Amino acid sequence: MPLADIEPVNRESTAGLIARQLRDAIMNGSLPPGTQLGETELAARFEVSRGPLREAMQRLVSEGLLRSERHRGLFVIDLEPDDVYDIYTARSAVERAAAIRVMHGDREQAAALLDETVRAMAAAADDDDPTALSEADLRFHEVLIEASGSKRLVRMARTLLIETRMCLSLLQRTYQHVNERVVEHNRIIEAIREGDQETVLTLLEAHMEDAVQRLAPGTPLRQ
Repeated sequence: MPLADIEPVNRESTAGLIARQLRDAIMNGSLPPGTQLGETELAARFEVSRGPLREAMQRLVSEGLLRSERHRGLFVIDLEPDDVYDIYTARSAVERAAAIRVMHGDREQAAALLDETVRAMAAAADDDDPTALSEADLRFHEVLIEASGSKRLVRMARTLLIETRMCLSLLQRTYQHVNERVVEHNRIIEAIREGDQETVLTLLEAHMEDAVQRLAPGTPLRQ
């Protein structure tokens, strides 16, 4: 098709809008794992016919966020211990590679950018806003990967984004003191500033291991 024949897309389809809202609800925990999605209720909530709703839900099935059970319907996926292990194994590999690149680049600039995310985490903790805290937590890791300058690492991390948010939504219930998360991230920043690559990698691995143990006790990240 000649480029001249391509027309601009000016707005998102109804199915796309519904899929995005459902995706966000799954990521932030409004639709927790195991929740059954009823077509009648959702169609009324969105004020749409069942056609675009079904299309939207099938998109989420293909993305792995919903599972279909015969004669029962669609459910938000449950994160089993193997899923948690798989997610954090992948994240650990990506963030380790990113951290090594950061340590050979502009460490001070990276640390300054990471500082901003930790300040947002501290503010969310002070406001007792667990959702904002998890968003800032996720942003810390996104900034770390972006600071590596690797487009491929950034792309790989984005494929893990939704499941990571689901994990963080569950994780926020496991901390007795939310400031623990702020302290963990500040230690990583300090090690980056000091140029201590071994400590940065050790702290990142410990951070991932801690998350796995909170979400899937008895499933070590390093086996």
